[in-house]
Amino acid sequence: MSINPKLIAAISSAVGLYLEAEQAALLTQQQPVRRPQIPVVFVSQFALAGRQAAMNARWTWQMRLPR
Repeated sequence: MSINPKLIAAISSAVGLYLEAEQAALLTQQQPVRRPQIPVVFVSQFALAGRQAAMNARWTWQMRLPR
């Protein structure tokens, strides 16, 4: 039985690609997943209270208009 050099090249390249893919998979498993950081927003309680008061005043006017 003769050995075909093209067959040997195909088998060796397939084995090489498999080993590279396996090594890449191991490297991705070892690295921790980076999560994007959520920006921290500081809001003044006075600003929130002012906005709420403005919304309440507007809502009051809206409820009076249909009468």
